[in-house]
Amino acid sequence: MIDSYVGELDGRLRGPAAAKADLLAEARDSLDDAAERHRDHGLSAEEAERRAVEEFGPLTAVVPGYQGELAAAHAATMLRTLMVLIPLTNVVWELNRMFWIGPWPSFPGTPTPAWYKVVSQANGYVPWVITAGAAGSLLVGRLLSRRGVGGMALGRLAAAVAVTCVGFAIVLNLAVITGTAVLDAPRLLMPAPVMAATLLFYVVFFRVGLLAKRCLALSAV
Repeated sequence: MIDSYVGELDGRLRGPAAAKADLLAEARDSLDDAAERHRDHGLSAEEAERRAVEEFGPLTAVVPGYQGELAAAHAATMLRTLMVLIPLTNVVWELNRMFWIGPWPSFPGTPTPAWYKVVSQANGYVPWVITAGAAGSLLVGRLLSRRGVGGMALGRLAAAVAVTCVGFAIVLNLAVITGTAVLDAPRLLMPAPVMAATLLFYVVFFRVGLLAKRCLALSAV
């Protein structure tokens, strides 16, 4: 009966494989311990397992709590990914830019508009703002968890943070690209390594977007 119960629990849970395996192992250990206690009190093996399952609770009551833990685990992984990959990709891009291009030259025939300076400077700060936001979200998530906020809510909150960060970064990046195209279009024809590093940024953005989508899915089960 314990095997059947744990198998059905496994089928209803969705989330990171390692975290799910840990939760299932924890559930099985608790059930086995309870069944052993009942056997020590004279119950048959079958009756002891049945009693242990009854005490553990119906799946309708158990699954939401476990699913919340899986959603929170995925959310933490997503935020750590955001916190590491975005600044790392930015460093790769800056190193390529410094090696292949060097300092940005002034725009030909016209002073650099003030709005372009503001947008380009903001775009340079974005990776570090995202890093701070992801780290702060992890900390806030832990504090909220200790105050009893469920994993489902934490998962939705983390997904909102990730989507906001990535959306803001994409908007600023496209604003710089559009502004550069207007002021000096040939400048966009950068060396291949710099173009590849730029493409890497969008690959990372896409990856984080997929993680955020899955986070919402796991938080809605």
